[in-house]
Amino acid sequence: MKLSKQLLGLSLVLAFGGANAETIRIAIGTQDTTINCATGGLLIRELNLLQKYLPKDGKYKDATYDIVWKNFTSGAPLTNEMVAGKLDIGSMADFPGSFNGAAHQKAGKKSIFITVLSGSTLGSGNGIVVPKGSNVQSLAELKGKTISVPFASTAHGMLLRAVKAQGWDPEKDVNITTQAPEIAGSALQSNKIEAHADFVPFAELFPHRGFARKIFDGSQAKAPTLHGSLVDSAYAKKYPEIVVAYLRAALEADRLIAAEPEKYSELIAKVTGIEAEVNYLFHGPVGLQTRDFTWKPEYRQAVATSIQTLRLLKRTDSDIDVNSFIDDSYLRTAFKGAGLDYEKALKNYAKLPLNARDAVTGKPIADFKRLTQIWVQGEPLVRHYADAGTAFAELRKLEGSGKKVRTVYAHDQDTGLKLLAGDAWFVVKGKDVGAFLLRADAEAYAKKNGGKVVDFDKLRAGTAI
Repeated sequence: MKLSKQLLGLSLVLAFGGANAETIRIAIGTQDTTINCATGGLLIRELNLLQKYLPKDGKYKDATYDIVWKNFTSGAPLTNEMVAGKLDIGSMADFPGSFNGAAHQKAGKKSIFITVLSGSTLGSGNGIVVPKGSNVQSLAELKGKTISVPFASTAHGMLLRAVKAQGWDPEKDVNITTQAPEIAGSALQSNKIEAHADFVPFAELFPHRGFARKIFDGSQAKAPTLHGSLVDSAYAKKYPEIVVAYLRAALEADRLIAAEPEKYSELIAKVTGIEAEVNYLFHGPVGLQTRDFTWKPEYRQAVATSIQTLRLLKRTDSDIDVNSFIDDSYLRTAFKGAGLDYEKALKNYAKLPLNARDAVTGKPIADFKRLTQIWVQGEPLVRHYADAGTAFAELRKLEGSGKKVRTVYAHDQDTGLKLLAGDAWFVVKGKDVGAFLLRADAEAYAKKNGGKVVDFDKLRAGTAI
């Protein structure tokens, strides 16, 4: 009798324990090659950051976590798997993110945008490129030409806005065709297209690889853009602590890459094949975009605009309420848990600051409009220079001594936009050198202030000084 009671007690314990030992799936969709999603996917996965923050007490005391990672090249197939219930969390840009919300709504479900990961309140990140040998120097010269773009992407929205700003009819004055980035790269190399509009990182990646030239930056269209993360709403309500844990991991990834941008740009390169030089252009200090998790009014407007544009393109007939689609409550909890001030961050529009000294003078660099940086092959850290004149003099010395340079960065004299110097135009007046994205801007500056306009190769060779 005593043995029977013991066995009964053991079975109750086992049964009770089994009921609480839930296996919780955390299925996360990433876009590794869309490098602005790195803090919401690639870095969390590669550095095992999620495990660090997952809850282990209360209702999660005996839980087992089944963490599933799946990588995608774009947001559409990621959305399909979220709607099908195969993924719980996913990262993508504003346009595919809005389509994600619409697709969930159509299926009788709901997804919510829980965080921004990286973006630009002005629109940098999206851009338009032309083949390297093209004579086209600006968007204004593309009237009557064919421009390809991934349809229903954030770059598509930028292109439509830019075309409208020119006073053109997008259906008559230009021929806009759909083309994925991987196909566009080959088309640019073989001069099969006249121009291509794309999102992060392709408007910089193609020029860096030497077969395209950037002629338009999204900031010229003044169309805010972002990449962020979404979660299935039902999943978030069931497991709010897991969503917060994911966001804590993303914040940790952001802190790490801010502290050592070169190191983690190399990691992103190793995983994706996107060169570290391009990763640093975005993720490094005073970069092309800002890693900013907060839902600034401009980012909320970007989502609202994307929903309207998708309806205009007839890619969805859903009318999503932006105020309920964007939910920052989980993010605020994550900020608090990390000891961060969400309201303070919400008001901060500054890019990742650069705390550095000029590599020649040793003086602190305070003005970034003429900041020029050189990444030397074999050196783990980028060199910083307060002005382009000094930087190019050093570049000639470095190359003259047999050193190889990975890339040179400059900043647009007028806008402060970070540039791949090899793709920029320069105005030289004595020892004074200013950089510009557009040749027309360089010529206008030279006309007003004196000096001559030269390209990177002439400045690099010293023939322009």
